[in-house]
Amino acid sequence: MTNPIDPGSLSPDQARALFRAGLRVPTAGWCSGWTQANLIAVPRDQAYDLLLFAQRNPKPCPVLDVTEPGAVSAPLFAGDLRTDLPGYIVYEDGEPVAEVPAVTDHWRDDLVCFLIGCSFTFEDALREAGVPVRHIEQNTNVPMYRTNRMCRRAGGFGGPLVVSMRPVPAAQVADAVRVTARYPSVHGAPVHVGDPVELGIDDLDAPDFGDPVEVRVDEIPVFWACGVTPQAAVMASRPKLAIGHAPGHMAITDARDTRYLVP
Repeated sequence: MTNPIDPGSLSPDQARALFRAGLRVPTAGWCSGWTQANLIAVPRDQAYDLLLFAQRNPKPCPVLDVTEPGAVSAPLFAGDLRTDLPGYIVYEDGEPVAEVPAVTDHWRDDLVCFLIGCSFTFEDALREAGVPVRHIEQNTNVPMYRTNRMCRRAGGFGGPLVVSMRPVPAAQVADAVRVTARYPSVHGAPVHVGDPVELGIDDLDAPDFGDPVEVRVDEIPVFWACGVTPQAAVMASRPKLAIGHAPGHMAITDARDTRYLVP
């Protein structure tokens, strides 16, 4: 199955149908104007700890919706959370044991799904402001990195902050900060601008998740908190079972980006 000619013009329902049919692709630039979200699902007996972890770390873990145990859809997501994302990772004891196009075979009736805000939501606004988004230009996945900044622990969950990176021309960094600060529910303003070593990142060409992108001579790496942080917490904290989206392969919701824009 190949990508649509213009994935940005699709509705969420159309995109979810393609993913359900087996299309596997990063979703940056898809369904323009519609909010994308990270997915993390854990058993009910660990859901409170995860919710508390998100509450204590709102920058990387802004909660957009939480399901009832066993529910496979949500008010924010009318599709099936088990099949309608383009890729999933299954974790057992913190180890990724399967990367699959659907998780129906791994599903349990006690799983609680969290939809976490995603920085893809403000990328249309960045481009409208003239700020380039390199991974969309290069048709690759966004680069994501574990950092040396530890999140505040909650119950059984703790781990490092994960960030996404977009190279921004030096003259446009202030514009990128201004634009994204207006989307606090989807990570908001950057957490770091400039030298990646200060975040414990030694090599921008070796992201922990996603793909490397070109950083040009006149550009500065800019880092935003990333919703893959709960998966890093799963890997660090080793719960018996968790299910997440494949990084960059998001849940496309039925909410508009403007819902999360503040004046």
